[in-house]
This record gives sequence, structure tokens and C-alpha cells, in this order.
Amino acid sequence: MESIKRQVILLSLIESMKDNGSWCGETHIQKSMYFLQTMFLVPTDFEYILYKHGPFSFELRDSLGDMRGNMLVELSSRIPYGPSYRSSKTGRALIDRYPKTSKLYKRKIDFIAKQFSNLGVADLERIATALYVTIEEKGRTMEARAQRIHDIKPHIPVIAAQKAIQEIEKLSKEYASN
Repeated sequence: MESIKRQVILLSLIESMKDNGSWCGETHIQKSMYFLQTMFLVPTDFEYILYKHGPFSFELRDSLGDMRGNMLVELSSRIPYGPSYRSSKTGRALIDRYPKTSKLYKRKIDFIAKQFSNLGVADLERIATALYVTIEEKGRTMEARAQRIHDIKPHIPVIAAQKAIQEIEKLSKEYASN
């Protein structure tokens, strides 16, 4: 996907997250974009790895930095939590210039923003890691996947990992029924 369209999707996500009460820290953006790209097949093509707090894209982090440098997003301090992202007037104008792109993925973006905007970082880590392992361990039982999550992230109990896997399945069904 070309860079400008990817930026439009990212800006649309940030705006939808703000509209749904998120303070839009990088972790929320990272995990929400991971779900959009992986579960809902929005073709942003960010490369993700399993990192300290779940799936993480250094490429997405770089894109946010580039967008800040190009004045498409602005940061505001959220002591003690870290910066909060928001689209700038220039970012909003970019979305307006590419209405087909923003409209094409609007339903998916709004769904994910509504689901994730008010979750805490620990919940986001657990759910995103569950999706990552579910994709990597496709075909394995829920119990095996939950154990794998726990093995990778010992601070996530097996029962919480099972619940996260169930949440992923619920999200998929809920989206399909809307």
C-alpha cells in the first residue's frame, strides 16, 4: 500500500479512537493497527514482531514519527503516562483529500476503535498476544495456544490467556454480525 493511503488509515484510526474516548497513546495505536491489519485484513503492511508488550511494529513507530515531522499528527503530554497522539489540521485535510480510502475501511476502523479505546495496556497486551499466537499456532487447541501465551509471557496466567482467545473469537463474530 502506498505511504499516503497508509497514513490516511492511521490518521482515521487516531481520530476514531479519540472519538471513542481513547487518549491515543502509542500502545493503543500499535495494538489497534495490529488488529486492523491482521484480523480485519486492512492492507497497511506494517511488519510486526512479538515484543515486550505484545505485537509491535517498529515501522509503525517510524511512520508516526514521520507523520509528526510532516505535521500530520501532534503530541500532547499525558504525565505520567506518556504522549497522546491526535491528528492535526493538516492530517485532517489529508483524510479529506482521500475520501475513498477512509470510507473503504471506516467500518473496520470504527469497530476496532470502539472495542479497544478504553482498554488498559495490560488488556491490550493480552488480547493482541492471543491473536499473534492464534495466527502462529493455527489449528492448535485453545488450551495449547493459551499455554503458549503463558510460556511466552509468564505474567499472563493460562486462564487469562484462554479468556483472551475467547475474546478474539467474540470480536470476530461480533464484527461479522454487524
